[in-house]
Amino acid sequence: MTYAFAAAGTGGHVFPALAVADSLVAAGASHDEIVFFGGDRMEAKTIPAAGYEFRQVELRGLKRSFSLQNLGIPRVVARARRSMISEMENRGTKVCIVFGGYVSVPAAMAARKVGASLFVQEQNAKPGLANRLVSRWADRVFVGFAAARRQLKHAELTGNPLRPIFSRFDRTELRGEARQRYGIPTGLPVLGVLGGSLGAKILNDVTAALAMAVEPDHLAIVHLTGRPHYEDISEVANQSALPWRPVAFEDRMEMFYAASDLVLSRAGAMTINELAATGTPAVVVPLGLGTNQSANAMELEAAGGLVQVEQSQIDQVPIVIDQLIVDRARREAMATVMATHGRPAAARVIADAMKEAASE
Repeated sequence: MTYAFAAAGTGGHVFPALAVADSLVAAGASHDEIVFFGGDRMEAKTIPAAGYEFRQVELRGLKRSFSLQNLGIPRVVARARRSMISEMENRGTKVCIVFGGYVSVPAAMAARKVGASLFVQEQNAKPGLANRLVSRWADRVFVGFAAARRQLKHAELTGNPLRPIFSRFDRTELRGEARQRYGIPTGLPVLGVLGGSLGAKILNDVTAALAMAVEPDHLAIVHLTGRPHYEDISEVANQSALPWRPVAFEDRMEMFYAASDLVLSRAGAMTINELAATGTPAVVVPLGLGTNQSANAMELEAAGGLVQVEQSQIDQVPIVIDQLIVDRARREAMATVMATHGRPAAARVIADAMKEAASE
C-alpha cells in the first residue's frame, strides 16, 4: 500500500507533512510506501533530503486580483491531476493527505478518482482557500486550532503535527544543556527571540531596542536571527552589555524552547503549536491585524498563555517584555496555560488514522 502526501510552498505546509510521514515510519511503514507531491519550491529539496520519494508537478497560484494568468490555472490543475492519478494508480495508493496550498486541489481530485481515502490537515485558525474547497470531499479533516473546526465541516481538533522531539519535551531535563549550548549565565531569565528560518527584521530591531533599555543583569537573550540577519545582529549584540547570543539557524528547536523563560515571536501556526507543546509563555507580533497569524494567537491569548501585540504598536513590546521578565509568577501561570493547550501527539494521531484507513 502507498500513502500519498501533498505539501508545497512553505515550511508551514511541508514540515507538518514530514512530521506525519515520520510518525508513519515510526509506526512500521517503510519510506518506500510514502510518496510526496509538490512544486519547485522548498519542498523539492527538503522532502528528498528527509528520505522520501518526491514527485514534482507544475503548480500555479490563484491571483486574488484580476490577472490573465488565472485563465491558465484549469489547464495546470488538469495536468497535475493526470500526473498524480497515474502515480497513485501505479503505486496502489490507499490514503492521500493534503496540507493546503495549490497542490491540494489536484491531489484531492486524483485521490477521489483512484478511490483513495482523502484526509485534510489545516494548520491555521483561518483555513486556506484550497483546504476549504477540498475538505468538502474529505473523509477526515484534522485542524490545528479550535477556530478552524468551526469553519470546516466535521473537522477534528488534533493540533498541528510536530516533530517527535516535542512529544517527549522535558524542560527540566534539557534546561542545563540548553543554557550551556548558548553560553547563558546561571540565574538570569532568558528571552528567546524567534523570527522564523529567514528571521523577522522588525523583531530583530525591537530586540535591539529592548537590549539598550534594560540593565545588564536583568536578562539574557537567545536570538534566532535567521541567516540573512545574522551578521548585522551579531555586530549589535557584541556591543551590548547583555548576554545576547545570536544564532543564525537552530536545528534543535527543543533546546531553544528549553532555554527560554519567555519567547518573542511571530504567530505562525507551527510556532504557536510549538510554544504550547513546550509550555512556553510568549509575546507574539502577528504580521497584521485580522491575518491568519492574528487568528492563530487568539485562543491562547484569551486563555492567558500569551500576549499579542499589534505590529503597529511594536514600540510597546519592550515594555510588555520587561513587565513579564520581572513577574515570574505571571510567567509561570502563562506557562501552565500553554502546556494545557499543547497537543504534541498530533502527528502520531493522524498517522494512526492513515494506517487504519489504509488497512480497510
